[in-house]
Amino acid sequence: MINLVICGGSGTRLWPLSRNLMPKQFAKLINNKSLFQLVLERNSAFCNDFYIISNVDHFFLAHDQMDASGLNKRTIKDTRYMLEPVGRNTAPAIALACLTLKDDDMVLVSPSDHLIKNHDAYEKAVARAAELAEDGNIVVFGVKPTHVETGYGYIEVDGEDVISFTEKPDAKTAEDYLENGTYYWNSGMFCFKAGRFLEELQKYAPEIYDGCKAALENTANSQYIRIGLEDMLKIPEDSIDYSVIEKCNCLKVVLSDLGWSDVGSFDSLSTELINDENNNLIISNKYVATIDVQDTIVVDTDDALLICKKGSSQKVKDVVQKIKRDKPELANIHMTAYRPWGTYTVLENTYGYKIKRIEVKPGKKLSLQRHMHRSEHWIVVSGTATVTVGDKTTMVRPNESTYIKMGELHRLANEGKIPLIVIEAQVGEYTGEDDIIRSEDDYDRG
Repeated sequence: MINLVICGGSGTRLWPLSRNLMPKQFAKLINNKSLFQLVLERNSAFCNDFYIISNVDHFFLAHDQMDASGLNKRTIKDTRYMLEPVGRNTAPAIALACLTLKDDDMVLVSPSDHLIKNHDAYEKAVARAAELAEDGNIVVFGVKPTHVETGYGYIEVDGEDVISFTEKPDAKTAEDYLENGTYYWNSGMFCFKAGRFLEELQKYAPEIYDGCKAALENTANSQYIRIGLEDMLKIPEDSIDYSVIEKCNCLKVVLSDLGWSDVGSFDSLSTELINDENNNLIISNKYVATIDVQDTIVVDTDDALLICKKGSSQKVKDVVQKIKRDKPELANIHMTAYRPWGTYTVLENTYGYKIKRIEVKPGKKLSLQRHMHRSEHWIVVSGTATVTVGDKTTMVRPNESTYIKMGELHRLANEGKIPLIVIEAQVGEYTGEDDIIRSEDDYDRG
């Protein structure tokens, strides 16, 4: 069985933990593991192949967390990636992957940002789903609703038969479904043979099918498939629920108590983490003291603080929209940013200068680049840096430094066996991250 792990979504309702460049599926939320890593762990019991569908900007996060997941080297080595320059929702994402598989390949589609706690029930549900899919069905996983929810799809069931499927009903309809007892939430997980899904997609959403097929004609079928931006934008945007699931006649459902949560808000996350004696969820790296405060969510990161009452955390996404207008960097990136070559942490940022701690992984290098508004000093703390400035390349060792003038081409590389740690001091009237002009880049960034 091949596990398609869908890594889309920005997780805006979990800001400031989740950012555009570190969405919730990659944040270490549960026992110092990411939801993405938990998906890999539980599905490794019955999936012999993984196929990661990710935004191009998140590829290195997925790759690094796959590497750190503890799965055997063969699994990591053979994992395939479908890299999208921009998201077009779940139907195109799944279709692009299935078009590169054999028609008889059994596929388990898993969102990368959901939590499942009842692993025994889950394994039994997947086994039954595979049996139903073997007979040519598209199988959905139903979850018994616990409250009125307008953000999920609802499945009306009769045993394993699907009577109807309704995507995101209004509050009154969702309340009726909850009281009825024959309606279940659609968990967003699916099981089918690749060819069967493509048949149904071609029947009910031919524009998506044709667009995905055309996009793949401009790529090579390899372990890493990267779709071009123009090709991706030509594919109609739609979910698998609207384009196929609501319309097809080969639908079956597996019902089970999975201990499932989409961890879509701090209210849902609070049920998975320890709360204090006053039912406050406090997430912070520092000691936080509260007085006469209860039923509150406090999330403190290095650059942002969120405080809201429990029951109101769905409104966080509205706050994020305001942040994107007023201070977009806070919605985009943490103080520690993850890059294909390693990480950097902003230690101080004020007008006229910025100070960073840069860590470059062994064998990795930054792009060959220049800046129009700042000069830079690099001081090596640990490891040995290979520094290119203009047409000159030198080795810089601990407690040594180098200087890069504004506008000068330069590159930092780690050719050693241990991480390279550098303190970077930027000096200039503008030190924004968009002041980078790349001439060469191992990671195909513009």
